[in-house]
Amino acid sequence: MLTKRIIPCLDVLNGRVVKGKQFANLQDVSDPASMGKFYSQEGADELVFYDITASSEERLISLEFVTQVAKEVHIPFCVGGGVNTIEDFTRILRIGADKISVNSGAVKNPELITQASRKFGSQCVVLSIDALRNEAGSWNVYINGGRVKTNIDAIEWAKRGVLLGAGEIVINSIDADGMKQGYDIELLKAITEAVNVPVIASGGAGTLEHFEEAILKANVDGILAASIFHYKELSIRTLKQYLSQKGIAIRQ
Repeated sequence: MLTKRIIPCLDVLNGRVVKGKQFANLQDVSDPASMGKFYSQEGADELVFYDITASSEERLISLEFVTQVAKEVHIPFCVGGGVNTIEDFTRILRIGADKISVNSGAVKNPELITQASRKFGSQCVVLSIDALRNEAGSWNVYINGGRVKTNIDAIEWAKRGVLLGAGEIVINSIDADGMKQGYDIELLKAITEAVNVPVIASGGAGTLEHFEEAILKANVDGILAASIFHYKELSIRTLKQYLSQKGIAIRQ
């Protein structure tokens, strides 16, 4: 079994880390730089920073706050929000990011994935997908921070994204987001079985067992979580110890 990654996520709004449920009812948590420093010291394998209104407000990510976090972390740092051009990639990488997450910008211009992977390498290009189950039982891709529905099938979009050059997929279940009832295993399995690049699960962590289930049942390469870490309901050290005891390969 390849080593699995534990990845805290900072959803940032107006320079503050926030968290809600199903992309609504956002509550203030803390400032991103201090949280990034804490997670870097706590044993997180990576850190993800999303400027959650950049796309809907049609602006580039807040570079000031990315810079502040980059100075505090000593682990791989992935940044997303309002990334629409190669120039956006360049600016964000120059201030300290290791990977760039594209979501709405890639849906609107799929060629961005190919351009970025050719210039910076596929390992730098993360395709983030916000998916919501529809009445037919499949999943639609949503953009602009989960605000706008598209007619794109999430599984097909993941496959196309990899063909275009994405080196990793982050799949977030809007149904499960912030609910702490567990990850959408069916969605995760559909993605991991469809692509041959690392898949990161997002949305739904509430217990130690939820992390274990996503790894063992859906074969994801990493687990992304927010509120369960932010509110100190579970520490990364405790989680890693638990998963290790279950025979799951974890970076110590």
